[in-house]
Amino acid sequence: MPARRFTATAAATVLAAGPTVLAGAGSAHATADHGRASAVVLRTGLDVSLLDKTVNVPLAVSLNEVRAPQSAERTALTARLDGVDGGQPFSVLRADVASAKATVSASGAEASTNLTHARIHVPGLPLLSLIEVGQVTSKATCEAGRKPVASATLLGGVTVLGKKVTLTVGGPTEVKVPGVGEVRLDFSKTRTTSRTAAASALELHVSVNPLKLNVADVEGTLTLGSVTCESPAAAPASAPASVSAPDIKPQGAPAGSGLAETGGTSTTPFVVGAAVVLLAAGGAAVALGRRHRS
Repeated sequence: MPARRFTATAAATVLAAGPTVLAGAGSAHATADHGRASAVVLRTGLDVSLLDKTVNVPLAVSLNEVRAPQSAERTALTARLDGVDGGQPFSVLRADVASAKATVSASGAEASTNLTHARIHVPGLPLLSLIEVGQVTSKATCEAGRKPVASATLLGGVTVLGKKVTLTVGGPTEVKVPGVGEVRLDFSKTRTTSRTAAASALELHVSVNPLKLNVADVEGTLTLGSVTCESPAAAPASAPASVSAPDIKPQGAPAGSGLAETGGTSTTPFVVGAAVVLLAAGGAAVALGRRHRS
């Protein structure tokens, strides 16, 4: 009886070990990146020199700047700066419509801007607009599994330093006004990669010094309708959720054949171990029985 109990216990222990090891090979899950998006209606990087360059004031303004993962939208219609117009607030931009939107989801990311009937001013030119535009829009779309797309459009007229101009894609347009300054414009600059897209509706390089009076010398850049996006990252492949039980077949291969040739699997050692324990316990039981009979 002790030998039989030992046999049953040992066999159950060895056979139970196999499923325990296999249970550790569960499925692996990874959370995919939902991508990113950003949009801004206006961004300036101008240096303003006042009173014959005795005072330098950086004109760094952004209007309706939004970023996602968290989807967002802004629609402010003016951008102001303090301290460059005799201590009074100075209006850099006024528009009828000025919106920026950025959204993200599991399927992709998207950013867009819309600017309508906008007038932009710089210090030193209180009555003359640096630029006036009818409508400019920009959009960047990054869908999962698709090539990103970026675009910018211009509707209506464009006036720079009081002059009406015609913009073309692929090359800068230069506007020079004697006694006032000069502006170089780039329209619809876009770029894409395998996962990203970006667009700028208008980029202006500005150099303004009215009548060379050095009352307000303005140098730098100004961007309208800037958008970017990045598509979601692909999730890594999941590991197998389960492993099938071994297919045990009669072993009839000739001596010297390898384990792979006899149909063995990674669970074969557990089966063999159980057989060895059962054989040893059975031998002990037989020997004990003979001893009792003798």
